[in-house]
Amino acid sequence: MKLSTRGRYGIRLLIDLAQRKKEGLVTLASVAERQQISMRYLEQVAIILRRAGLIRSAKGSSGGYTLARAPEDIIVGDALRELEGDMLIVDPPIAGEVETKLQRTVRRVVFDVINERVAKIIDRETLAALAGIADGDSYMYFI
Repeated sequence: MKLSTRGRYGIRLLIDLAQRKKEGLVTLASVAERQQISMRYLEQVAIILRRAGLIRSAKGSSGGYTLARAPEDIIVGDALRELEGDMLIVDPPIAGEVETKLQRTVRRVVFDVINERVAKIIDRETLAALAGIADGDSYMYFI
């Protein structure tokens, strides 16, 4: 499994919006500049995230984008599935398809375990945690 640029850029857009939540609406041009992402590609990603209900947009001279929910309420796995589709490394067997004992063993011992672990990681992380704004998360350093 390899995340596409859509998935990587989408998560970067969401993190950028989360970090600027208090600023209100953020333009895609400013995100594209900060993240060094193509504006045209970012627009396509924003459409997917808006349709999924993860971000909101407002038109006009003072328009822009913001998160549709609190960063603590956005699960990274949900966002990735909207951007990438399912996050399985191997599709489950088709109904009625006959698997050999070897195929079934490899699927259960290797592929199903990898799928479960990937899901466990991406489904426990919130956007707030990735953005470094979750309660208790602090990047303050003491000397």
